[in-house]
Amino acid sequence: MKTIRVASYNIRKAIGTDRRRMPERVLEVLAEVDADIIALQEADRRFGVRSAAIPPRLMDSQSDYKAVPLDVQADSMGWHGNALLVRKNAELGAHDVLHLPYLEPRGATMAEVTTGGASLRVFGMHLDLSGLWRRKQAAAVIHAAAQGAAMPTILMGDLNEWSAGRGCLADFARHYSFAPCGRSFHARRPVARLDRIMHCGKLTLKDCGVHESAAARKASDHLPIWAEFAVG
Repeated sequence: MKTIRVASYNIRKAIGTDRRRMPERVLEVLAEVDADIIALQEADRRFGVRSAAIPPRLMDSQSDYKAVPLDVQADSMGWHGNALLVRKNAELGAHDVLHLPYLEPRGATMAEVTTGGASLRVFGMHLDLSGLWRRKQAAAVIHAAAQGAAMPTILMGDLNEWSAGRGCLADFARHYSFAPCGRSFHARRPVARLDRIMHCGKLTLKDCGVHESAAARKASDHLPIWAEFAVG
């Protein structure tokens, strides 16, 4: 059995709780979390050309990660702010963007990744503030994930769901198990489990949690969540 560590992190366009944009702090937190695969939300700036919140040269020189190439916008890291990071020595299979139904522009990303001798498929997402649209988006992600059900699958991201087990959480729970990571928002005083990691039955959850370092409490208004899985 191989063990793989994943994480999900809404980096708020690299703007910290002190309202300063410092992508170096985000990279510091990513190094602390030390995951093999990371789903980022709000990874691009909101306006203009939507350039990456973490400049590519900075990512290359100061981290162990590379962004999964999405070939959507030249200056962006992600798709509607969603990006997937993998270790530089990871091998990529199929990877793509998902077009989701939306009230405000939303999307999701998918990649097949082999790292540390383990292969799996990962979806990253940031769902709508509206409960009705969240459920429509969840249905679209579930449908897309069902197309390649033979590969171990992890879904993660900022679901924007405040309820304990209703709405899109109930929809996802019909197909996937949730890692009980904990409360990740707001970073200064976590009260909500907006960020989630879900997995199929082909993966065994070994451990999970919220990363609450001093750097993480400053780098974004969300704390990163993580989970470790055994991949058979």
